[in-house]
Amino acid sequence: MADSATPRAADPAGSGEPSSRHVIAVAASGGRDSTALLHATAVAARSLGLRVVALHIHHGLSAQADAWLAQLRTQVEGWAAEGLPVSLVHEHLSGAPAPGDSIEAWARAGRHAALQRLTLAAGTDLLLLAHHRRDQAETFLLQALRGAGAAGLAAMPRAQWRDGVCWARPWLDRPREAIEAYVAAHGLRFVDDDSNADARYARNRLRQTLWPALALQSAGAETALAQSAEWAQQAAELQREIADEDLARWSDAGGLSQESLRVLSTARATNLLRAWLRRETGCAAPASLIRRLQSEAPGASTAQWPLGARALHLYRGRFFVRGAGLAPLARDASLPMPPPSMRLDLSRPGRHALPQWRGAFDVEVVTTGGLALSALSNVELRPREGGEQFQVRAKGLPRALKKCWQTAGIPAVQREGPLLHVAGQLVFAPGLGVDARWIAPAGEAQMALRWLPDACGSRMGSDVAGKGAS
Repeated sequence: MADSATPRAADPAGSGEPSSRHVIAVAASGGRDSTALLHATAVAARSLGLRVVALHIHHGLSAQADAWLAQLRTQVEGWAAEGLPVSLVHEHLSGAPAPGDSIEAWARAGRHAALQRLTLAAGTDLLLLAHHRRDQAETFLLQALRGAGAAGLAAMPRAQWRDGVCWARPWLDRPREAIEAYVAAHGLRFVDDDSNADARYARNRLRQTLWPALALQSAGAETALAQSAEWAQQAAELQREIADEDLARWSDAGGLSQESLRVLSTARATNLLRAWLRRETGCAAPASLIRRLQSEAPGASTAQWPLGARALHLYRGRFFVRGAGLAPLARDASLPMPPPSMRLDLSRPGRHALPQWRGAFDVEVVTTGGLALSALSNVELRPREGGEQFQVRAKGLPRALKKCWQTAGIPAVQREGPLLHVAGQLVFAPGLGVDARWIAPAGEAQMALRWLPDACGSRMGSDVAGKGAS
């Protein structure tokens, strides 16, 4: 875009990993920022031969919500009539927050799930969000006031992959004034959300009270706080890299080694625990649980700690997450019985829920130790029938599956779940992982598999954004 006040629309993902599709999705609330991003993206897409889909989520929380949707539809139709390659898709959120629940949290969770679903339905893996530098600075402050660690202070990432979709914020380093100038220069109409003045919401209170005082104290407060968020992002990334190394060393399909808590420093062991529990549960572990584990777990033998509806178990030197109690959970009568066998495509990274098996497969890209991608597009899931053979090590021999479980110290509750077959051969067993004979050579495209009992829900990456378009 020509003038210097115009926010950049080129390289929208800013991630170095461009979308493989010819469609770009844009989260569009109808407000100033998302209207500007939608228009700028559509203008750029016209010259690049791409299509743009505006995704609008109708929360049903404001009396003006229908009018906002109508205005956005009229605006998009007008742009399309002028030759811009843009269309609109919208979805109404159903339900309402439970008594005592945060309206903000309920709306954000519903919005994120809907945007993820609509982006994939549009045939793309790229979703653009209109957050700018002021939003980043505000998020950093909100997280600091909540006592967040590095991950929270990192605020919003420029690009983040969630279950096959890149959530990207191309204007995260751009000032709000640049967006205002773009809107004025192009005469764009936008809706003004009356809830932005509602002091019940934490972000609004910050904007109305704390932010003006900060601006008086330092003209560069916005830039400085956004820079602090960037430093926190680097610190959080370093924590993730160290956690990845420690996870590879201290955890496997059977759980997390108790020995890691004795060998590693307190800070590093805590980092490992948090990363492992997030991987197993899909959410951050309570600080109270981490403190208990630091003091109780290193010297414990068999133990159990509450973890929401589930529990963290310690058995034969391994931690694992399972339903409370070591006995198998009673089957939910509302769920269908597992079929004798079923076919499944596990070639896409992410979480593949299987309610009939009371769990899910977690699939992620790896460079070593995984199952070849070519083998995952048509796998067969079967219950245990008895007599199966499994090879744990490359230089070992196939043994009875039951013996492999017993030798590895895998408790009965971790053996529940489907056995995965390819071309009639057993290639994966819960608690043990991939059969050594089927581990792909280094350099070949491959995926790591983990069976997660009682994890039928879809996991999405965390996001601390609190803005309507996100």
